[in-house]
Formats: sequence, structure tokens, C-alpha cells
Amino acid sequence: MSLSEITARVDAALAKAGRAPGDVTLIAVSKVQPNARVEAVLSEGHRVFGENRVQEAAGKWPDFRARFDGIELHLIGPLQTNKVRQAFGLFDVIQSVDRPKLAKAIARIADEEGHCPEVFLQVNTGEEEQKAGVSPKDADAFIAECRALELPIRGLMCIPPENEEPSLHFALLAKIAERNDISGLSMGMSGDFESAIAQGATHIRVGSAIFGARDYG
Repeated sequence: MSLSEITARVDAALAKAGRAPGDVTLIAVSKVQPNARVEAVLSEGHRVFGENRVQEAAGKWPDFRARFDGIELHLIGPLQTNKVRQAFGLFDVIQSVDRPKLAKAIARIADEEGHCPEVFLQVNTGEEEQKAGVSPKDADAFIAECRALELPIRGLMCIPPENEEPSLHFALLAKIAERNDISGLSMGMSGDFESAIAQGATHIRVGSAIFGARDYG
């Protein structure tokens, strides 16, 4: 598939849901992708990308930013507290704020640096032990705690369990966001982004469908 084909599918899903064109931000997930593939997508005019690891982003994106204007980079993978300061220098948005300790570290470094990336709070909608994120029952309290820390909350994020109907998880995340007056919803990936758009996603994270299969070699 290609960027243009994904964009066409996004537009069709928005129309089907009765939503306005451009109502969803497509995040091209470039983790573990060769630089040549990433540069090709940049050359097509796309500017919003997602990376899973601070270290990989540090080796890739400073050069691209020097050559392409207007890049918005999202951290969509786990963030260790000792990497927060480095993340501030690389990312415009941190989507994986998943625990109070990390929220407090971000707030402290934001105070020291005088700026802060926008954040999404990660909710573990499937309550999977191996997956990051606060449980749905703790989400309201975590949102309140992050607001008390004055974090710039842009939205909520989730990754549904692989063996469950994703739309149920998207609907749950949307419900939590609505009752907490949060507008951003980062949900939906290559295999289910149309369902996410139907449930109100504002950001979708698409990797392999744009770039091709990842190269882990």
C-alpha cells in the first residue's frame, strides 16, 4: 500500500462517519524503518511521524528536521523517567504517559526547561498485565493528577488487545475522554483505523500499511 492509498481510506472513513475532511491526523509510524523509506514519505509532503524509542529517534530525526520543515514527531512507545529530558529535545508530543511517576518527571523537567511537549495519557483498556497504561477504573483520577501537574493534555491513547474487537476498546476510550472533557483520541492502527475513525479517533497510528513490512534485521 502507499501513503496516498491510506489517505484515501482515511477520507472515505471520515465521510462514512459523517465527519469533516481533515478531522483525523495520520501519524506515520516510522519505527524500525530504513531512512530511505522515511525520506520518501517526507518527500511526498507528509510531516507527522511516530517513533517507539527515544534512542532510535535521536539517531534519525535531527538530520531529517535539518532538511525538512514542519515535522511533528510523536513518541508512541514507552518512556523511562531517565529518558524524559532527552525526549523533550526530540518530540513534539509524548503519547505514552502511563503512570504517575512519569507524569511527575515530565512536570518537573518542564518546569526546568520552560516548555513541555503535548501529552496523551495511555489507558490500558484491556487491562493486560504486559501492556502499559492506567486501568480504565483509574483513568479519571490519573487525568485529574496530570491536570494538577499542569501537563498540556492533548488526548488519550490506547492499544486494544489483539484478540478482541477493537471497536469496544475505542468506544471505552472515547467515553472516558468525553466525561473528562478531553478532545483528543489516539487510537487505531494499520488493521483497524477505519473502526477507530468511526468511534471518533482524532489521531491514528499507521506504520506497515504506509512503509511496508518492518525490517528488524
